[in-house]
This record gives sequence, structure tokens and C-alpha cells, in this order.
Amino acid sequence: MALDTIVKIKDAKIFQGDHLVLSDVNIQLDKGDFVYLIGKTGTGKSSLLKTLYGALPLTEGDGFVGDFDLKKMKRSQVPFLRRKLGIVFQDFELLTDRSVNDNLLFVLKATGWKNKNEMKARMQEVLEKVGLGNKGYKLPHELSGGEQQRVAIARALLNDPDLILADEPTGNLDPNTTEEILNLLNSISKSGRAVLMATHDYAHMKKFSSRVIRCEGNSVTEEKINQATE
Repeated sequence: MALDTIVKIKDAKIFQGDHLVLSDVNIQLDKGDFVYLIGKTGTGKSSLLKTLYGALPLTEGDGFVGDFDLKKMKRSQVPFLRRKLGIVFQDFELLTDRSVNDNLLFVLKATGWKNKNEMKARMQEVLEKVGLGNKGYKLPHELSGGEQQRVAIARALLNDPDLILADEPTGNLDPNTTEEILNLLNSISKSGRAVLMATHDYAHMKKFSSRVIRCEGNSVTEEKINQATE
């Protein structure tokens, strides 16, 4: 793969068990890309994301995420793949009985960090990046929905991933908060990462000039949207 290419899927078929979900999947994501993944419920968006983070095996076609060959990858390698990714879900998936800092600490320990000072500095760094530098002591229920999603994004950034996969990250948020999260994800892509964001919220998509990957009728197509002019 080219040095700046983070994801390359070629002539792939994606299955859920024996059920063919998507065929003829050809996707490339490079550093700095901010790409929308759209399609109606049940058209394969989540299956495509699950293939990229190793929850579904790739059995037909070729697929690479960073240095990982999805087709040849053993199940024991999946945790190592996920350390190279940041994954953001619609429902935040925070540990509700732990503070924001302890949510982040849990991930750092699980991914092999040992040095307490380095962990503390990294947690503060990602919280400041998402605008929550002074909220580390709070419990998730003490935060707004938008703040909880920012914590989830901070968590996704902990291991400095090349790729952020966001699965309907604004699905539970109001329009103003949605715009804030979109701005944040777009700025993250500009720092040299790739961001692939599954969404059905088409109203906000024209905020940025961006590529769009569309799942429809068992196939994947790509198009470009231009930034809306005021």
C-alpha cells in the first residue's frame, strides 16, 4: 500500500454468516480523509465497519487496514488491529460507574500502558483535544450527551490511531451538538488521520466537502459532496 493509505479494500464481498451483505466493495482511505458512510438501515454500513475492525472476517477479496491483512489475519491478532483504530459508537459505551479519567485509564491499561505519569499526561492531552480538559473527575451521568460523546472520541484517540471509525456518532444528539461533534471529527482528520463516519443524518453532510461511500442494494458506490454555500 502507498505510505499515506490507511484502508484499502479491493473486490471484496462481506458476509454476515452465510448471508451476503455487500459485494464488489472497493474502498481506499488515506491520511487526512473525512468520509461519510451512508445507506438505509440494513444496507451493510455496520457490517462494513465490523469488517474493518475485525468483528467480521473477510473471506473474499482483499483488505488491508494499516499493516494488517484482513483476509489472513488470525483471531488472536484482532486486539492488535483494534489498538491501531479508534472506534466511536452511537451510544457512547462508557463505563457508567467510573469517572471520565477512570474510563480512559481502563483503556490505557488494557492496551499495555504501564507508566502512571505517561498515562495521566495522555488522558489530559486527549481530554483537552476534545474540549473537556476540566471534566475528568465527573461521572458519565453528570455530563450532557454531547460531552459523553466527546469522552468517547477522546477514548478513541488514546492510542494515537491512524483511523477513526464512527458508527452513527451523532444519532442520539441534538442538531447543535451534532454540528460540534462533526467539527471535532473533521478537525481530527485534518491532523493526519482518516475518519470514516457512518450516518443517516444527511442534513449535516454538506457542512464539509467530502467523499461519500453509499451502501445500497448489496453494493458500494462512491460520490463526492461539495460544501454548502451560505
